[in-house]
Amino acid sequence: MQGTPGLTAPAEGARQIAGVAWRGLVQAVAGSEPVARRWRPRGQRWAARTLLGAATVALCTASLASLSDGHGLQLLGFGAQHVSNVSGFSGQLPGTQSVPSALPVGQVLARVLVALAVVAPLLVGVRYPLQGWRVGWFGLLLVPLLHESWWGGLPWDPVQTPVLLAAACLAGIRSERPALCWLWALTLIPWWLWAGKDGPGLAVAGAGSLVFAVMAVTVDRAGSERRTRRALADQAEQTELERARLAVLEQRTRFAREMHDVVAHHMSLIAIRAESAPHRLGEMPDPVRAEFGSLSGSARQALADMRRLLGALRSDQPAALAPQPGLQELPGLIDAARQAGMTVELTVSPALDQVPPSAGMCAYRIIQEALSNAGRHAAGAPVMVSVTCGAGTVALQLTNGPGTPAGPRADGHRPGHGLTGMRERAELLGGSLSAGPTAGGGFVVSAMLPLGGPT
Repeated sequence: MQGTPGLTAPAEGARQIAGVAWRGLVQAVAGSEPVARRWRPRGQRWAARTLLGAATVALCTASLASLSDGHGLQLLGFGAQHVSNVSGFSGQLPGTQSVPSALPVGQVLARVLVALAVVAPLLVGVRYPLQGWRVGWFGLLLVPLLHESWWGGLPWDPVQTPVLLAAACLAGIRSERPALCWLWALTLIPWWLWAGKDGPGLAVAGAGSLVFAVMAVTVDRAGSERRTRRALADQAEQTELERARLAVLEQRTRFAREMHDVVAHHMSLIAIRAESAPHRLGEMPDPVRAEFGSLSGSARQALADMRRLLGALRSDQPAALAPQPGLQELPGLIDAARQAGMTVELTVSPALDQVPPSAGMCAYRIIQEALSNAGRHAAGAPVMVSVTCGAGTVALQLTNGPGTPAGPRADGHRPGHGLTGMRERAELLGGSLSAGPTAGGGFVVSAMLPLGGPT
């Protein structure tokens, strides 16, 4: 029992090696691959297509011309006399029969198809290198079955082997090391099968295997460097994104700290002074006590909302799913405005239950800001609020009477960003907002919000 762990470790290592080898084989034989990057500029695309077309024509021509019986040259437009002159003999090539004056149509088509099949790995491998190698591998396995006579005495077209090597390099540089090892090993199978059988012999097979091995080592090194550079680039990109995220969090934290130290402090003082006013000022009428109580409640509610906002600003997580106000809370907002001394008339559509929460909250905030503006700039003027739902939209309109202009005030306050914020809220939902003076000297705010959200 004490020797079991020692035996388990080599067995586990062997299983891991076998698993890696199996995954590499599956990737090489039937695995998918990402599409190679396209040249985006039009000039590069046209140049690449032109170069690929010229290379295809040249390789097909070389493939046909490499037939040692002279048929290839005859297909390229050379007659029997030309072939004889090229070979240095009168009417006969070395080791071949005399060149016929014409070829049957079937043989012509077959040899043209063979030439295209030889070049196919290059055409496919431009965008799908692994598929291109697979096509070339089948060609290396099947072309010798045609029993054609090629220059050099090999059972393959002389163009076929360089094209296959190019496809293997393209596939190997984008593959992991186990898949590349299988590309090398599988390429050697048809090479040894036919080179040793019908070819010059074991010397050529061994030389070709050495070339394949050198190619595999070179491609593995290039692929490793490529993957390392890509990993470093991805890491740099992730680091930059993390830095940007941290910068945003720091900015949000600074905003939260400023709001807590300034706005929340003053809101707390307002609430405390409103609550303690009946005790500090002595006897006062009940309406005055109720007014101070309302001010204290509003300040406490504002503090609660601000604390929730500060919590969202200080966290990199989504804001808490706290209940958000909607059009259902609109009567309470109007009552609070009336308690503050405003004269507000509300008209609502009976179909407010059709308004989704996002549009309802946006409408509530727009009316809230518009009421606040009316209270500051048109104190004492009547305000009319209308909310209408229909035809896939919810329409808001708030109109108030004439008041003081929104210029600099004696206490140093200047106009804020209320209208800008309302317009941004409406545009985020795909709606619109308009605001401007009326003919009678008042002011009107109108908004249209789609019920389906942004489009």
